[in-house]
Amino acid sequence: MEVEVKLRLPDSTAHQNLSSLLSPFHTKTLAQQNFFFDTINSQLTSNLAVLRIRFYNQDAHCVLSLKAKPVLSNGISRVEEQEEPLDPLIGRLIVAEPSRLGSLESSNIMRRVREEFGVKEKELGFVGLGGFRNVRQVFDWKGLKLEVDETIYEFGTSYEIECESKEPERDKRLIEDLLNDNGIQFSYSKKNKFAVFRSGKLPSD
Repeated sequence: MEVEVKLRLPDSTAHQNLSSLLSPFHTKTLAQQNFFFDTINSQLTSNLAVLRIRFYNQDAHCVLSLKAKPVLSNGISRVEEQEEPLDPLIGRLIVAEPSRLGSLESSNIMRRVREEFGVKEKELGFVGLGGFRNVRQVFDWKGLKLEVDETIYEFGTSYEIECESKEPERDKRLIEDLLNDNGIQFSYSKKNKFAVFRSGKLPSD
């Protein structure tokens, strides 16, 4: 179970102000490309599951992931998550030809897709849903790993803070105090990035 604090920043100004404020604690910046997949009849999406391939810094690193049963409330996200490293070359081939997902026979994730969600890839096949880019700045602040995201969709750009946490209520208060003390506006995220992507429009709250 992945538990994260998720706070939305209203605009690029708030994003820049926060990035500047946290600059002494910066550890790395990651350029991410995210691509999503489902069966032809949407068996994963209809069961609140998301199958994703993510590339880091072009093809430096690649990860296959499956997320399921997401719950996002009051700025805290809980979701079942499973990840596996994937050869970037194979990842690019799958993006170009999603049916190749069925060839990942040794993948525990694809085994779970078949068994838990009843997907028979030879009968149904896989399709690409598209995706989006994300620039993630990572900061080590007060023992927390803060991830400040600039997410670029075809329909616009959104900004968000994420922080994986074992004590999300406590850590959420710490982050809120940081933002409030420095006059940086924010709101609780009400949709995860995949849901925003599928909606085709930026959050309005």
